Amino acid sequence: MRVACLTFWFYDYTIQMANELARHTEVLLLLPDYRSEEYLESIDPNVKVKIFSYSRYAGGFGPSCYPMLREIVAAINHFEPDVIHFQVNNPMLCPLLPMLHRYPLVATFHDIEPHPGEDRLLDIGSLLYRLTLFVSRALPDRIFVHGKALKQVLVENYRIPAGKVNVIPIGEHEVAPFIKFKQEGLEPDGHRILFFGRIHRYKGLDYLIQAEPLITREVPDARIVIAGTGEDFGRYEKAIAGRDTFEVHNYRIPYEEGARLFQQASVVVLPYVEASQSGVIPTAYGFKRPVVVTDVGSLPEVVDGGKTGYIVPPRDPAALAGAIVSLLKDPEACRHMGEQGYIKLKTDMAWSTIAESLLAAYSEVASVPGKGEKLVEEALAGTTPAGGKER
Repeated sequence: MRVACLTFWFYDYTIQMANELARHTEVLLLLPDYRSEEYLESIDPNVKVKIFSYSRYAGGFGPSCYPMLREIVAAINHFEPDVIHFQVNNPMLCPLLPMLHRYPLVATFHDIEPHPGEDRLLDIGSLLYRLTLFVSRALPDRIFVHGKALKQVLVENYRIPAGKVNVIPIGEHEVAPFIKFKQEGLEPDGHRILFFGRIHRYKGLDYLIQAEPLITREVPDARIVIAGTGEDFGRYEKAIAGRDTFEVHNYRIPYEEGARLFQQASVVVLPYVEASQSGVIPTAYGFKRPVVVTDVGSLPEVVDGGKTGYIVPPRDPAALAGAIVSLLKDPEACRHMGEQGYIKLKTDMAWSTIAESLLAAYSEVASVPGKGEKLVEEALAGTTPAGGKER
């Protein structure tokens, strides 16, 4: 079996997916030239790589982007894949996918709808994003999402046949770039609560700020660490009451600093009011830290309540504070839940587990009748020759 993996942005995810697939089959990985050099050393030598010219077109697409699209199509035609697997993340897919219609297409949706606050009706970027989502729903032979709740939205809201949508774990893609900076012996620094990642209204940071007095009433030395950037942080600054309780890193966090913050944290908190899935959870598990998440989207599907963390209602500062306090007051529970999260990451959420699901789906959409079953059997048996690297 020959699989072409294409992305315009989800580098870590697509590279790790390609690396695992290359253990079983031939893989061509297509990456844009925008910042891709940061990730090249993490690509398995058995993965063939094509870097395509994207930087000059990053601001939007029009007739001028067609040389790049032809470059991608030519590389794929030369490779002659049985399946093309792409990540839904860029409006360039709108003109590109019809150019690839002769191949079986498989899509991974990381977000199936715009998040609240990120979709402005008259904004051209929002319109292009909605068009990208529409085209990516309509053209693929198979769609992957990171949760049963997300599949339900596609089936019920967008009338996508249930048999066309597969559920796979989000995987440990965001762990690898952080974990290589892990410092041996670095443990939680006091009672530290970590909020990590992009800051937007749907992330519910307001509710963590509102929960702070309830937390510090029970655990006076608790410290809330906010690490990440996004929308204007000014409105959150105004809402913070106990300023000395908060430690704010309002910028794009380098991996080395991120690793330190996860290691120093006692608990990682996701107080989201809306979500699809989040790479913060597997990253916390990778550092053996328990999580407190809200019951939105498919977040609860990767948290075993009371075992790897706690699940609380959204928009409920009291419930959020209660779960955090229970963990901060019980270091042994914190440690045990962190260990269980790590086990879950390396079993249920492992790339080896995900690859089995991917290969089975590829076999079902393979273009030649009967070819798919034979190809996937060969791949899982390790009989398909691996490819070399092209740069």
